[in-house]
This record gives sequence, structure tokens and C-alpha cells, in this order.
Amino acid sequence: MLPDNQEDISFGLGAPPATFHQDDDDHSRKATLSERFVHFLGWLGALVRRQVWFLLIMLGTLWGVIRESCRPNSWRRTVRYEFQMTLGDVAGGGLLSTAVTGALTGVGVVSQAIYWLGFAGMAKMTGSVLVTVIVRELAPILVGVLMLGRSGMLSLAEIGMLTTGGQVRSMQAEGLDPFLLLVLPRTLAFMVSGFTLGIIFSLASLTTGYIISRASGALSNSLLSFYYDVVIAMTPLDYLLIPLKFVVVGFLVGLGCCVSGLTASKEDSMRTMLPRGFSRGMLIVMTVSVLFSLKL
Repeated sequence: MLPDNQEDISFGLGAPPATFHQDDDDHSRKATLSERFVHFLGWLGALVRRQVWFLLIMLGTLWGVIRESCRPNSWRRTVRYEFQMTLGDVAGGGLLSTAVTGALTGVGVVSQAIYWLGFAGMAKMTGSVLVTVIVRELAPILVGVLMLGRSGMLSLAEIGMLTTGGQVRSMQAEGLDPFLLLVLPRTLAFMVSGFTLGIIFSLASLTTGYIISRASGALSNSLLSFYYDVVIAMTPLDYLLIPLKFVVVGFLVGLGCCVSGLTASKEDSMRTMLPRGFSRGMLIVMTVSVLFSLKL
């Protein structure tokens, strides 16, 4: 059994494992060398499990979302309603902030890159640099952070309060599946929003950067010609990896926030849940960016 401060209050996701075989001091002193070695291995295994338990839960829940999303019976009216509400909040509500952030990125990064590449006599590399730096690397990170800070923390707080308040257990007692009602629709809504906001961010940053560069005299070609240079700088693999990166970032940010809320303990409050969820979300965003950069 788990200690009281690590009681499992979620719907089967569990809590961090307790230490292995908490024997009293007398038994430890009387233990043989082999027993002490076995005890050490158990303690080491529990320590490793304690560090990776959230990752293991994420992997299991990820497979569950993919599997259940392909089943028509999972998409009942309440699930569809939750998906539509979350999609409207994440994509619709985050549209303005994403466009503004993209415009600021265009002023501060894109226009400067165009200017200095032209100053160094490497204007022909403008398209490839913008694709690599802005569209492929910077856009997924900033979009993931925006979704995490604006909508991800809201979902974490809502689900966390339902968990700590006992409503999740009440749903289970009534025969309702919290996974289907809360995790599945929200995660998929974040996934769709990640792709949508990623494209909007990229267009806003490139367009604003072009306008600033054209106004300052760093560029003389038309907007269509500028976008043509960007498009031809993309490799066939970029047409697959860039949209996939937006989708994966949104999917994992939504999943991480939902799982963080469902694995909250009775002792958790907003003061503990939100910082922990934000740090996990940032780790997810950066990990996805690094893995895609390595083309893994």
C-alpha cells in the first residue's frame, strides 16, 4: 500500500512509487550481505521509477488517446462538445496573441536577418535561413509556450481542481470515464490548434519582416517573390516535418497539462500544481524541438 501522502486519487494513473521495503533499523542491522544488496537494488529501482513515473504515464496515456480517437464509439455528444469548446478557446482565443507575437518576431528577428544577410552579401541565403530559424525552429517553440501559458495552465487548473475536489472519483462512481470526457477531447483540440497557430505565426512573422525590410530598403522584390524564395528553400522533408512538429507540440502540451491535473494529490493546490505543470510543459516543448532538430 502507498503511504497516505501518496494516495492514488486518479483514475488508475497512479502516483510516484514509494521507497522499496522500508524496514526498521533492527532488521537492517541483522540483514545479510545478499539481503542488503537486494534491498539496495530495490531502493535504486524505486528511485528510478520515482524519476520517470510521469514519463511512463505520459507514454501510456498517449497511446490511449491515439487508440480511442480512432474508435467511433468514443466520440459521443459530450466528448464532441468538450472538443469544440477547447478548440474554440485554444485556437480562437489564442489567435490574436499568436499573430501579435509573430509580428513582433518579424520585426525583431526576420527583418534583422534579412538586413544582415544582405549587408554580408548573402542575400541568396535569405530563404533557407528564414525557413531554418523561424519556421522550423522558433515558431514551434513560441507557439508551444503560448498555448501552454494561455490555455494549458487553464486546463491543468480545471482538471486539477476536479481531481483534488473528488469530482473525478464521483464521475467514475457514476460510470463516466474521465479519460474520454477530459483527456481525449482536450488533447486533440490542442493538437489541431498547434498546427493552426503555427501556420498563423509563421505567416505573420514572415509578412511583418518583409514589410519592415521593404520599408527600410533592405528588400526590393515583391511579397510574392519573397514567399517564393522561402518556399523553394524548403526541402521535401520540411513539408512533412514542419507541420508534424506543430502537431506534436500541440498534442503533447495538451496531454501533459491534462495528465498533470489528473495526477494531482490531495495536498496539491494551485500554488504547487501550476509551477509543476508549467515546468513540465516547457520541458516537453524543448524536448520535441530538440528531437525534431536531430530528425529522430
